[in-house]
Amino acid sequence: MNTIEEVREFFKSDTFATNAGMVIDEIGDHYAKCSVPIDKRHKNAMGGVMGGVHFTLADFTFAVASNWQGESTVALNCDISYLATVKGKRLIAEANLMKNGRTTCVYLIKITDDLGTNVALIKATGYHVK
Repeated sequence: MNTIEEVREFFKSDTFATNAGMVIDEIGDHYAKCSVPIDKRHKNAMGGVMGGVHFTLADFTFAVASNWQGESTVALNCDISYLATVKGKRLIAEANLMKNGRTTCVYLIKITDDLGTNVALIKATGYHVK
């Protein structure tokens, strides 16, 4: 995959994330930026954004960042810290590679809302499938 259009086409088959409204905004070397507009399907009974939305967005962004360049990577472990409630109308996740080893990798995924509020921080460890 060489273009963002090709990456978007490939990840259309990630239907759980795409059916939830998640989109790929940017790609770069071991990097991805994805987002999701918040609507009523993303809310919990108390009116806040469900924690699973944050996690799904982080997992999707990790998948794009770690796989779009052709290396098959799956998550081994993900650790999420919820930092604040969502104030805006869109969640934005950016995944950056921190370490790329022979068999494993570590990405840091930062989630903000469209107002700039830091809402979650995720460390994802991946395994390079051979």
